[in-house]
Amino acid sequence: MTAYLKIDHVDKTFVRGSTETEVLKDISLSIDHGEFVSIIGHSGCGKTTLLNIVAGLVPVTAGCVLLENREVNEPGPDRAVVFQNHSLLPWLTVYDNVKLAVDKVFAGKKSRAERHAWTLHNLDLVQMTHAKDKRPAEISGGMKQRVGLARALAMEPKVLLLDEPFGALDALTRAHLQDSVMALHLKLKNTVLMITHDVDEAVLLSDRIVMMTNGPSARIGEVLDVPLPRPRKRLELAANQTYLKCRQRVLEFLYERHRFVEAA
Repeated sequence: MTAYLKIDHVDKTFVRGSTETEVLKDISLSIDHGEFVSIIGHSGCGKTTLLNIVAGLVPVTAGCVLLENREVNEPGPDRAVVFQNHSLLPWLTVYDNVKLAVDKVFAGKKSRAERHAWTLHNLDLVQMTHAKDKRPAEISGGMKQRVGLARALAMEPKVLLLDEPFGALDALTRAHLQDSVMALHLKLKNTVLMITHDVDEAVLLSDRIVMMTNGPSARIGEVLDVPLPRPRKRLELAANQTYLKCRQRVLEFLYERHRFVEAA
């Protein structure tokens, strides 16, 4: 059976003048349709570089990325990225920030009325319809990330790419957004690849956690299955033995890598 998204023996080397830095080495990973996969590792292990390769924003040095058996070599609406920085256009309203993506992807495919309705539908998915006429400066950080998520979902991507989307938020706002993402994933059955530094976030949200070795020449050190049934409720998981074992394994992996750094 062919994987929905396949990262096949990917290497990435950056060249600056006469200096070459190998960031990623022989990365291979297959992701099924509807799967939620997180990538975790210490800073500098190439997590965001790998996400950018899947997004088509950075070319591979060797290997390839296949989405539905078609090679990924440039950005496209079939892969939508939500960054840690919300990346909203400050002069546009919440509605217009989402509508911009809708018009770009669906011009000629949906009528003006359909595009309007689709924009409102995606704002409603993230509970932001009430703020549709506000500009980014008038809403909170968590609300901005909801708009960024709505914009990404409105493109109907085959893969949703999340680059530490909650990293700059306070703990309570982060928890609310994590719950929203879980609910959306359960409802939409979308395929998600997420970068995170947060162990609890990775275990809570993911079907599998990909743990990266330290850079340079980072590799996949281990892939952990998270066999927790959905829907998941964070309060019930606090004492769940499967949850705690998964959390412990990720912490052990990261701690061992930290020791290697200290010994270098």
